[in-house]
Amino acid sequence: MEQRISLITLGVSDVARAKAFYEQLGWQGQEVEETVFFQAGGLAVVLWGRDKLADDAGIEGPGTGAMTLAQNVRSRAEVDEAIATATKAGATVTKPARETFYGGYAGYFADPDGHLWEIAWNPGFTLADDGSLTVPDFSATN
Repeated sequence: MEQRISLITLGVSDVARAKAFYEQLGWQGQEVEETVFFQAGGLAVVLWGRDKLADDAGIEGPGTGAMTLAQNVRSRAEVDEAIATATKAGATVTKPARETFYGGYAGYFADPDGHLWEIAWNPGFTLADDGSLTVPDFSATN
């Protein structure tokens, strides 16, 4: 199996509400058959009804797998701006932005369906002009 992810699908309770939330964050998506696709760098974030996702995966209920989506930004100010934008769009801040143990700055919010997002500035992770992140070589520091 190749080490990559093509799509991240979020099971949502109301596709229209979820689409409106992400559009208020400035995301632009395409809706096809009650499914919304957002291009997010080299992958896509997809919004799909929880029941449809559970049925497609062959499970009962919406599932219980815990995960966090994360976006690294270029500065502390961008962390604050992103969290403020999400809050105005209807997100709930679960952890206000603050200094981190790794010398960065980060905070968390939950979208209207409870999906957690971390917005972080990490001085050890360089972002390309297009926002793509390359994991640093941690072995060089050990």
